[in-house]
Amino acid sequence: MNQLHAPKASRNQDTGRLSFMPPVSPSARPSGRRGRGVWASSRRLPDFLPETLAPRPRLSKHTVAPCTFSVVSAVKKTAVTVASTAVLSLLAAAPAWASGGADATDAPKPPAHTSSVGGARLAVPGTQVSLAGGAPALPKKLTGRSWIVSDAESGDVLAAHNAHWPLPPASTLKMLFADTLLPKLPSGEQHKVAAADLKGMGAGSSLVGVKENQTYSVHDLWLGVFLRSGNDAVHVLAAMNGGVPRTVQQMQQHAIDLQALDTHVVSPDGYDMPGQVSSAYDLSLFARSGLQNQDFREYCSTATAQFPGAAKKGKKRPSFQIQNTDRLLSGAHGMTPYPGIAGVKNGYTTNAGNTYTGVAQRGSHVILVTVMNPSAKEPNAVYKEAASLLDWGFAADGKVTPVGKLVPPKSAAGTKQAGSSSSPSTGKVAATAPAEATAAHSSSGVGTTSLAIIGGVLVVLAAGGFFVNRRWPRRPQP
Repeated sequence: MNQLHAPKASRNQDTGRLSFMPPVSPSARPSGRRGRGVWASSRRLPDFLPETLAPRPRLSKHTVAPCTFSVVSAVKKTAVTVASTAVLSLLAAAPAWASGGADATDAPKPPAHTSSVGGARLAVPGTQVSLAGGAPALPKKLTGRSWIVSDAESGDVLAAHNAHWPLPPASTLKMLFADTLLPKLPSGEQHKVAAADLKGMGAGSSLVGVKENQTYSVHDLWLGVFLRSGNDAVHVLAAMNGGVPRTVQQMQQHAIDLQALDTHVVSPDGYDMPGQVSSAYDLSLFARSGLQNQDFREYCSTATAQFPGAAKKGKKRPSFQIQNTDRLLSGAHGMTPYPGIAGVKNGYTTNAGNTYTGVAQRGSHVILVTVMNPSAKEPNAVYKEAASLLDWGFAADGKVTPVGKLVPPKSAAGTKQAGSSSSPSTGKVAATAPAEATAAHSSSGVGTTSLAIIGGVLVVLAAGGFFVNRRWPRRPQP
């Protein structure tokens, strides 16, 4: 697997990162059009590099190296489960909303029954790990309400803690927003912002500084979304997509296709809204799907960029620097950039606490981690716990028995919708998905599916199957 780096350039000053992604910096020779994606050529690097490297010489050839991550192996595990009564996971998540975040004294407990998409052990509360000979012990002092460590390429879940607990996601939900909209909006498209585009943002929203009556490229707006978690940029992009309600509907449908059944979308920016939840498992699915997209990889791994300021008549339009709020990427606020980090997204709201999804590479191992709402008072707790889980993932990969799987999208796996059936000998089965409290979600037979039953009787009529290995096809690039 190629080790790639991004040379120092005007729109991304981050250097010395290991990454399985293509280069993320635009070339030192800027394009004539703001917002046009310009890529630098890549070089092969050693398996390990120090966190700080001497500046690289600027490169003049604009090419994109192939990314091996775009083809992901997936395991399809068949099962048939039927239940007589269902009260859904979002009801179980209600106490988390009422808790008031990580500082609440009456911290909620994980639901007794959750989805088992990806494996039956992922539905069990508490920490799930199967250490084999020579495998390191999990890090101590992990305080996240929910977390998951997986091999990003194989999809193997190496360890998890309350993986399917539906919790407020904060701005990590922007990964689903980006994965849904990036193919729909050309990066070079220009848009003049109207007053209506900025309506509906929650009080205290994080902003990148989008101004009414100013023109921005889609590329600029996505940088605002990923680097500054700008809700203003999110709402403008949603307006370009036909409005917030249409965007929310598309995000929910995309979540269903990704088999992210713990997720209920209310606002595209992740702002605290009653009923808006996701899970560590689902956030990992969003990241893994988004990383198939070249533009997603560019934006989520950019450390610093220039963002357009307000144009003034007769003068050249100014710009100002924005820095990524991901502290494992930028090294800000007392953190050190994590070796091999390549994004993806962090978040914070009052109810969600701190949330984080990160992906990194060392040698041939690509590890994906999600941490939700650590209770530690330390301000960098979510980053430190994520970094310790990344360290553990690299040391444990290949030495532990996976406890589950990150399933592929239903569309990629070619599975049938719920309600269809066929003989188990064909590798395709019918499955009944949990009936969510807020929306009816259908599910395919990819992954083992069991139903959360609260106040009812769970009857498992049959379960079984076999494994079918297949390749995850490359997603067409926008």
